[in-house]
Amino acid sequence: MRITIVTGFFLPVPPVRGGATEKIWHNLAMRFAADGHEVTFISRRWPSMPEQEVLAGVTHIRVKGFDHTRYLKANLALDFLWGIRVAMALPKADVVICNTVSLPVWLPWLRPSAGKVVVALGRLPKGQISYYRHVSRIYAPTRAVAEKIASEWAKARALTRVVGNPIDWEMHRAASAQTGKPIVIGFVGRLNPEKGIELLLRASIVLAQRAGLPDWRLLLIGPVSVNDGGGGENWIASLESQFGPLLGDRLVRQGPEFDPKRLASKYGSMDIFCYPSLSDRGETFGVSIAEAMASGCAAVVSSLECFKDLVTDGKTGLVFDHRQADSTERLADCLGSLIVDAGRRRTIAADGQLHVRQFDYPQVARIILEDLSDLTGADRKKQE
Repeated sequence: MRITIVTGFFLPVPPVRGGATEKIWHNLAMRFAADGHEVTFISRRWPSMPEQEVLAGVTHIRVKGFDHTRYLKANLALDFLWGIRVAMALPKADVVICNTVSLPVWLPWLRPSAGKVVVALGRLPKGQISYYRHVSRIYAPTRAVAEKIASEWAKARALTRVVGNPIDWEMHRAASAQTGKPIVIGFVGRLNPEKGIELLLRASIVLAQRAGLPDWRLLLIGPVSVNDGGGGENWIASLESQFGPLLGDRLVRQGPEFDPKRLASKYGSMDIFCYPSLSDRGETFGVSIAEAMASGCAAVVSSLECFKDLVTDGKTGLVFDHRQADSTERLADCLGSLIVDAGRRRTIAADGQLHVRQFDYPQVARIILEDLSDLTGADRKKQE
């Protein structure tokens, strides 16, 4: 098959500055190419990268893009301009996979030579699904996202397939190196208010006031700058001035880690991975949760619907209700129970690690290629 993959306007591929979507589809593209398919990848132009090159069998075309902003309307306008630029660069193909908002709306009739249009949703839809009436497929990362898609346009249910975001399960499993001395509670992701960082810090204060707990640390890893999706330097400085003196050396903050192996090593050093996101309309899967689980961490997550495909409370992780008035105490209780009970912590971590193996890259790549083959009739064409 001839497969084109398009990502958003603000990051390049191969990823040099993070981006879960860019990392996922970059790895999938290389697997598609290794399987014998003709793959073209369109991403943002970047100073250190040529406008066109072939890497690992994938043809990369880089188009002038834009920096991400904190304003939704501005980002949507930039996404539209990006779509126009991308459309002019699209090669002839059997299928084009779009990780963008507006491009799939008009691409099927404006550039039919680009191939059948597949929408890969990285975030919960916000009213755009009813405009995707001419696309051939929609990929939803979780059942919760699939239901939201159907609620916006009932006929989209027949076009939608649930395909979990892939992870390098083998690499992360090999990085498991938990010692429990001290017990490390970790978070990896954008350091942004919607991620529940302040809630996690408040729960940590509750834990610090409980006597008799084994020695523990809280490790926060991720970008802070607004351009990288963080809450900004002023916001993080305010939190550190408020909670730093109370937590002392228990609180450790590090910048983002973009090297996959080094990041896997950081996950592997954590005993508990906490992702207390408050973003009901932003989260769709939880790649960092799956990676942490594959690395041997016991997961603690908020009660967002999209996390249910990853975490079953009491089995593959613990879930606390972030919507309740006592959410701080609920989170502290979950973390505290895993801190004091090493046996339970290890059992939950082992069950979680086994559960997320279904999202290993080879398995997800096979599912997507089989679906694209059915969609484009590639097998039938070979037989003919």
